[in-house]
Amino acid sequence: MGVSIALVHYPVLDKNNRLVATSITNFDIHDLSRTGKTFGVWRFYLVNPIPAQKWFARRIIHHWKEGFGAQYNPTRQTAIELVMLVDDLSQISEDTAAATGSEPVFVATSAKPLANRISFAQLRDHIRQGKQEFCIVFGTGWGLHPSLLEDIDIFLEPIQGVGEYNHLSVRAAAAIIMERLLGNRRHPESHNT
Repeated sequence: MGVSIALVHYPVLDKNNRLVATSITNFDIHDLSRTGKTFGVWRFYLVNPIPAQKWFARRIIHHWKEGFGAQYNPTRQTAIELVMLVDDLSQISEDTAAATGSEPVFVATSAKPLANRISFAQLRDHIRQGKQEFCIVFGTGWGLHPSLLEDIDIFLEPIQGVGEYNHLSVRAAAAIIMERLLGNRRHPESHNT
């Protein structure tokens, strides 16, 4: 199947570097679903163990899959079918193994400088070889908590803007990253490895 994506709401950091859970948003659900569907992602995991947040997400998903939204916008219904609610990365591993026969390689994205980065070009080549399942993990808040980073297998180089300001929304960053990794056009090789 190739590539899945995960949007992590817990464990993440707040602006004071404290462990928090962030809220699931309506926009994240349908925008990331549509981007994932556009680029051939087979599953979009929403990672949040909080019951009230999962209840909210289920209402949104139901609206677009089976409620009025499914009739109003059938293309969004198709994209929303990618969404699966999970508590943590271990549930992603279990679901991926059940669906594909192998656990995913977890790839973290971060605007923060981290060691052992892989370039977009290198990861794109690995994906195209089709030998492994990959799950691209996106954080919310002020980034993934260090405890979660211990479960990450590969760190992807950051998206570089034109200046010091580097604060893309997760929806924008996910779209750029999926296009670079899964898009059909040829990209220049990255110089950051």
